[in-house]
Amino acid sequence: MPPPDWLVRTFQPQRAPVPWAAAARAAIAMAAPLAVGLATGHFTYGAVVALGALSGVVGDTADAYRMRILNIAVPQLFGALGVVLGTQVYGQGWLAVAVVTTVALVSGMISTIGAVASVSGLLLLLNCVVGAGLPMPGDWWLAPLLILTGGILVLLLALLAWPLRGGVPERAAVAATYRGVANLLEAAGTDDLSYAETRIAVTQSLNQAYDLVLARRALAHGRNPEQVRLVSQLNALTPVLEAAPAAHQCGVPLSPRIPAAVREVAEAVAAGRTAEGAARDLPEPEGPAARAVDQAVRHAAEVASRRGDADFTNVADRLGRPAALRVRARRAMRGVLLSGASWRYGLRLALCIGIAQALVSLIAVPRSYWVALTITFVLKPDFGSVFSRALLRALGTAAGLVVAAAVLSEVPLGWWSVPVMMLLAPLIPALTPRGYGYQTAAITPVILLLSDILNHQGTALLWPRLLDSLMGCAIALVVGYLLWPESWHTRIGDRLADAVRDTAAYVDSAFGAPGERDTAARARMRRRLYRDLSLIRAEFQRALTEPPPMGRRAAAWWPLVVAVERIVDATTAARVRVGHGSPPPSSAEVNRVSAQLRELSDALRESVVLEEVRADFGDPGSPEGVLEPVRQEVAAARAIGISTGPTGSLPSAA
Repeated sequence: MPPPDWLVRTFQPQRAPVPWAAAARAAIAMAAPLAVGLATGHFTYGAVVALGALSGVVGDTADAYRMRILNIAVPQLFGALGVVLGTQVYGQGWLAVAVVTTVALVSGMISTIGAVASVSGLLLLLNCVVGAGLPMPGDWWLAPLLILTGGILVLLLALLAWPLRGGVPERAAVAATYRGVANLLEAAGTDDLSYAETRIAVTQSLNQAYDLVLARRALAHGRNPEQVRLVSQLNALTPVLEAAPAAHQCGVPLSPRIPAAVREVAEAVAAGRTAEGAARDLPEPEGPAARAVDQAVRHAAEVASRRGDADFTNVADRLGRPAALRVRARRAMRGVLLSGASWRYGLRLALCIGIAQALVSLIAVPRSYWVALTITFVLKPDFGSVFSRALLRALGTAAGLVVAAAVLSEVPLGWWSVPVMMLLAPLIPALTPRGYGYQTAAITPVILLLSDILNHQGTALLWPRLLDSLMGCAIALVVGYLLWPESWHTRIGDRLADAVRDTAAYVDSAFGAPGERDTAARARMRRRLYRDLSLIRAEFQRALTEPPPMGRRAAAWWPLVVAVERIVDATTAARVRVGHGSPPPSSAEVNRVSAQLRELSDALRESVVLEEVRADFGDPGSPEGVLEPVRQEVAAARAIGISTGPTGSLPSAA
């Protein structure tokens, strides 16, 4: 019998390019400390520095150089604090249990703030567990200093090319978004599936580009020319993205010259030069949709052709300036303390860590800190499904132990450890994008080699390490997953209900009173909607790796996710048609559509499984009206639950 779909999805490797630069940095940052330690007669010190470098290698994922400072430096500070706390309670029994459990609660709560905070919370707890379970060399301050040195080494290597390549990652991200938009314009006259897949890719690319620009601007206060140029070039894509659904709705392919012009702009953006003449020789547009695309593409080319500060001082910034750092920090802390989700996750993590620490205090387990380390890695909801991560952790550890067995049995400690580390360390950034199981398989032999340098146990580490990993996975699955009712209910429903209500607000904004027709506000609303739907898609993909019944329940929501995206597209297309001469809808029509969407949102929030919610628009309106496609998509969305059974199985419409 073939394996179930959810199990196949769990073990299926993801496609991703090999980050060669990050692999080279990992080899140098983790092998060099060992070589220096051997040369100076402090091999164990070199191992601790390499342990800190390992944390930096795991966090070395950002493209923008400014963002690398946050991704690597900030988590290293939390990691050093964790080592200090852990070493203070090393070998102190129940006091160590209490301290590590409290750190787990704090770590879990701050992990809900964002990506950098999540890694910071992870290293805070990991290093606290290691410090409480593994004897560190030297005085209490030496181990944190050595770990910080390893992280700083990775950071310096990551910033080495900044003077020569500053701004290149940001320009590359913006150029990639322009190329994606060119693909979207090519797909505008094709079938719905091809267009939808292309638009999803454009949404992801746009999110990444905005994140890089925002990250850079959050640190570089003021309006420098390079920063504003990137902002204006991204903003210039908004009219193109609004015109694309209208062109797709017409069903007539655009001239090949139009996407070619967008690609010319992309090449100019990537090279850091202006794009004069990119929109030359565009064909004469025919119809409202083609005129909207023509004007949007010409506007994007004109923005990419500007040069000098004077050309950018009056550019409308549709992103909105980020708040000051202290304001954002205060908001984040208030959100953590008042958020039920942060408290629930913190308590789950603290409970699992407390049970693990108490268990290994009562039962003699060699190097027992590995149990808590396993729980920390597995019980990360922002990293993916807890259930699938537990499976991948167990199998990845087993695979890594095979490699570690060969290394520990055949490679003597000493200078041979340096070339072996140079071979093993690059596998971490190379295999991490493939999936969590592959990352675990790459990290396990590296950690065991460093542990052997610190405690000289050799192959005796292998069997206890496998048992510790299995114990940690079991505790995370039972205490952190199975015993919590929310684990058995997908979070897609509530998030989708929020998206549907925001879609109703978007309809009101697009066709509401004159005071509500703010172009920048509508663009921000539309971009936020697509970003939220992108996050829902990611949550859906994670839920599909859960075993039944949660996987089946998650699959049942998928047609509705697609339907909401089509509603947003139809609304945008209608707005473009009105902007190019079509009669606007009446206020009564707009109110009926938004009311139907709000009713659907309320029904979704109250339902565990999908149920049909019939649409009743009263007066159907004119079949030729601009809102007719929107009404049809809303009616289709409300009727999706008609073929959903009581078990939440996938509807036939999917």
